[in-house]
Amino acid sequence: MTHAAVTITPMKGAQALQLESKWDKIFPQSSKVEHHKVTFKNRYGITLAGDLYVPKSIKDGAKLPAIAVAGAFGAVKEQSSGLYAQTLAERGFVTLAFDPSYVGESGGEPRNMASPEINTEDYSAAVDYLGLQNFVNREQIGILGICGLGGMALNAAVSDTRIKAVATSTMYDMTRVMANGYEINMKQNAQGGYDRAQPQTDAAARYQTKVQLNNGRWEAAQNGYATLSPANNLDPAKDITADTPKFIAEYANFYRTKRGFHPRAVNSSPQGSWATTVPLAFINMPILQRASELRAPALVVHGEKAHSRYFSEDAYQSLGSQDKELYIVPGANHTDLYDNTTGKIPFDKFEQFFKKHLK
Repeated sequence: MTHAAVTITPMKGAQALQLESKWDKIFPQSSKVEHHKVTFKNRYGITLAGDLYVPKSIKDGAKLPAIAVAGAFGAVKEQSSGLYAQTLAERGFVTLAFDPSYVGESGGEPRNMASPEINTEDYSAAVDYLGLQNFVNREQIGILGICGLGGMALNAAVSDTRIKAVATSTMYDMTRVMANGYEINMKQNAQGGYDRAQPQTDAAARYQTKVQLNNGRWEAAQNGYATLSPANNLDPAKDITADTPKFIAEYANFYRTKRGFHPRAVNSSPQGSWATTVPLAFINMPILQRASELRAPALVVHGEKAHSRYFSEDAYQSLGSQDKELYIVPGANHTDLYDNTTGKIPFDKFEQFFKKHLK
């Protein structure tokens, strides 16, 4: 067996985490890539867990372009982000798939917490870690975000000028959906897509949501803020009916079945999902407020039939990048881009984009 000619530089101050040593991904391990379990620290002091993928073909002394990958929101690196990272590593990049703060194998208490600021920072911390490696070219680092971490990736690229290129796949703006609800009709149209609709909540309705969430803090505080909301996804074996919106069923058929289930993923757990206080910051602190100031090249990828397509279309319009592209995958729904079961992830497109801009 060949091995990559690299020595990994640890980040000072990262805490020891209990990491799974065996391969427990939803995708098979590649023979073309060397895989390392790693840890790194963000500027809030939270230690993150990652999977570092290095092409075995790397030469001694080489400095390769690198990509940090995360998402979906409520997923772990053993799912979609790891698949994207390993595949791009097969194509010549050093890649780092990581669990965001409070999720999966990463540190942070209470568990299953999320924050628009901290999850944006997690990308910059991943860039820090990649830039410490002597086999990575610091001037050739990009990021890729899937689903709800796609919005965080764009937000990070606006803030962090070291990010030379940013791509998203099947992107969500989690702050927008938590504040406004879904801005679509929940039933598919005749073409298999979803028609746009007005935001489902006005300021008065949003206020009532905040009243409910804040009153729930009393109980959460007594429980160390560890109280969890109910499971994110339905049980496909018994909960899906003819009236279930198709995209809700698609989520369940990914996260709660053998196809995409992972025991550490928030979205796979039948016992509970996010901490009950998570929506408060997302409702109140929208991301992408400076999207027009983004200078890094951007590739925004979404499925033609995805219920979430409007997130990417609107974000694309708001981006100030001189070099940007919205790429719509024909016939793809939202979860088609989570794995390659239907062969719809445009890996060639991502490869071409990053090879063009990370040089």
